[in-house]
Amino acid sequence: MKKFNNLKINQFEKEAYIDPKGKTLTSSLGVPVTDNQNSLKINQTGPTLLEDFLLRDKLIHFDRERIPERVVHARGVGAHGYFEAYEGNEKWTKAKFLIDTQKPTPIFARISTVQGGRGSADVVRDVRGFSIKFYTEDGNYDLVGNNIPVFFIQDAIKFPDFVHAVKPEDHNEVPTGQSAHDTFWDFISLNTETSHMSTWVMSDRAIPRNLRSIQGFGVHTFRLINKENQTHLVKFHWIPKQGVAQVVWDEALKLNGKDPDFHRRDLWDAIERGNYPEWELGAQIFTEEEAAQWDFDVLDATKLVPEELVPITPLGKFTLNRNTDDFFAETEQVAFSPANIVSGIDFSNDPLLQGRLFSYTDTHLHRLGTANFNQIPINKPVCPFHTNRRGGYANHEVYKGKANYEPNSVDGNYPRESSDDSHAFRTYPEEVQGSKLRIRPESFADHFSQATMHYLSLAKHEQQHMKDAYAFELSKVKAVEIRERVINEVLANIDLDLAKFVANELGLDAPSKQSKSVKKAAIAKSEHLSTLAYPAADIKQRKIALLVHNGANSSSIDTIKTWGETENAVVEVLAPNAAPVKSTDGKEIVVDGRQNGEPSVTYDAVVVIDGDNLDEFFNDGVATHYVLETFKHLKPIVLLGDKEALIKELKLTQDDALITSQSFKDVSDKFKKAIQNHRYWDREDRVSSIPA
Repeated sequence: MKKFNNLKINQFEKEAYIDPKGKTLTSSLGVPVTDNQNSLKINQTGPTLLEDFLLRDKLIHFDRERIPERVVHARGVGAHGYFEAYEGNEKWTKAKFLIDTQKPTPIFARISTVQGGRGSADVVRDVRGFSIKFYTEDGNYDLVGNNIPVFFIQDAIKFPDFVHAVKPEDHNEVPTGQSAHDTFWDFISLNTETSHMSTWVMSDRAIPRNLRSIQGFGVHTFRLINKENQTHLVKFHWIPKQGVAQVVWDEALKLNGKDPDFHRRDLWDAIERGNYPEWELGAQIFTEEEAAQWDFDVLDATKLVPEELVPITPLGKFTLNRNTDDFFAETEQVAFSPANIVSGIDFSNDPLLQGRLFSYTDTHLHRLGTANFNQIPINKPVCPFHTNRRGGYANHEVYKGKANYEPNSVDGNYPRESSDDSHAFRTYPEEVQGSKLRIRPESFADHFSQATMHYLSLAKHEQQHMKDAYAFELSKVKAVEIRERVINEVLANIDLDLAKFVANELGLDAPSKQSKSVKKAAIAKSEHLSTLAYPAADIKQRKIALLVHNGANSSSIDTIKTWGETENAVVEVLAPNAAPVKSTDGKEIVVDGRQNGEPSVTYDAVVVIDGDNLDEFFNDGVATHYVLETFKHLKPIVLLGDKEALIKELKLTQDDALITSQSFKDVSDKFKKAIQNHRYWDREDRVSSIPA
């Protein structure tokens, strides 16, 4: 022991600044890590093991990196509603809320962005989390999904790496709410399993017009189990009755400056007006034998099941009909977890899902500060619950009796285990045997075929938007080698035309061939992947701006307002300032806002009201810009009466969504159809030179 007598304690102390260059990756306790890509499983496709201390070490630290704000999905909006089941679901599941058609199930939904913090803007290019808590009679069930059907990574052990890469960079905490920076694209270029998901984030799906018009996806493969213990694999979908809609990029940039709360305001206003948004909940249902025949692995979260292989079976619909009373108590304190399931539903061995089953609950323990977070009213079940758990921070339950253990004799052995197979949860007895391995299945090796399928399935304008998005994002990347790697190792293997366009935009050499031997997807195109596959059935809650000046025709305004009420649309009169304007017959017209304060990007269509004021309109730069910007953003415009002269004055080109008429009644049906179509995409090639 004498040889340690002169040892200074600081020889064991660590430096304040750690330089990672040349160092071996270890756990938080210094254990060298040989595989940071795969969690520990039984065989290649078996379930993930709880003993994987490296997975837990990584996730536990990651779950506690931000307090009290969520690490991801920090900026969200929530609303209450209800779910109604359709007939016939008992053939698939014994989950009571899916088979009881007589009683609606209360729900709470939270929709959020991923990257930005609570103070970031709404209309950023990002994934939208879309989670639903079903308060069923057999306990809470959480369907924790996104507005995109796949994810970036295949194994949960990579989730902290992905989020670290997409979050603001550590040295300067920039950028907020964006993925257009070096570390994100460095991760994408070095982890090509992200290729498919990157096409979705660069698509129009990542800049939705509003939260009422987004699809939802469970992402993972789950199981449904019926009363006969027959099981089927499923992929969950929720399809908006309002249709799928998006903004154009120029519009997104302006919305984030002019109304950073646009999405949450829109959802709140729709519910307050009684224009309750609705979605149909459905599932792709298939057997393991069917899945084994496909050219992809359904346990791979970077893959979707094309609807050409398995159509969606409708299970029910849900409606959001009540806003929150307290944003913090409800939206901020709600705790979702894919581990919250009920009898009739079970998990698959998807390695990303397996890690989420641990990580979400662990995050809530940290973020909400107590193991009793399920006693918070927004998380509390509506059904009776009885546990033997006592104490802890913020315990709200008062228990009678002596026993807090089971079995017991002092309290009649209550609460006791359930013997009711119809409602009690029983894990599906899947047979598993094999070696404990850290390995990625060979069936997960295809990183590009479905990315190509997605790109080829899009309409021409959607493909162009994706090209522009990749070019914009990569133009913000400072390291040329990262740009080149994305183009050559990712985009070229998705589609050479895509890669060449982006390379040319960035002034780089365009690849002439793919860098890898890429498998072709069995389904080359899927019509269900384009937003055009989900048109709106009506114009409920669509917002229409009526531009007026002194001398406006009040009868036209009255006609449009009456029409708007019958269509459940929102019609608002906008003038140069908030003061009433005088009509052609001297009446006072009350206005709803200023044209300079209620920008065109917050409306879905514009009508320029006729009257005796054409020169006044021409001389109003705000009003003419309003029309130009609306036209550039491909939205419907009606020019009534004398305002037809704006076409020549502003050098516009008339089309099916630029409508002129002496009477609104004569064109109301055409205008409605144009609003339902959301955008007039054929106009896009002609508007690039319009100043807006």
